[in-house]
Amino acid sequence: MSASPLILFICQHNAGRSQLGAHLLGYIASERVNSISGGISPAAHINPVIAESLQELGIDTSGARPRAVTAADLRTADVVITMKSRLTLPGPITGRLIEWEFPDPDSWDIEGVRGLRDRVLSHVRTLALDSPAPE
Repeated sequence: MSASPLILFICQHNAGRSQLGAHLLGYIASERVNSISGGISPAAHINPVIAESLQELGIDTSGARPRAVTAADLRTADVVITMKSRLTLPGPITGRLIEWEFPDPDSWDIEGVRGLRDRVLSHVRTLALDSPAPE
């Protein structure tokens, strides 16, 4: 039996976009893939409005903590998804690279974040359909 593919979501601070990606993929496809996230320069905590928008779907983010993406993360991930193009990464990527372009929701209200969440969810659903199931 092969392990589930590891999908790594990256954004600048690992407080918003990459948290959305990893949590949403875990929400819809946790039995098929493993999802993690990281940031280039991590914030102190997850954006509370991002957490609120995920909570609206029943997704618990209470244990989520922004963390730095590492060269080891980049080596072990089967798929690396940057939530903003042209990020400076801490090493080479050995898996598949996907670049998405989502705006930084740092100072957005819940209405704006809901729209972003739903756009990320649409991308994540497509990704989940393309990810092979473990054998």
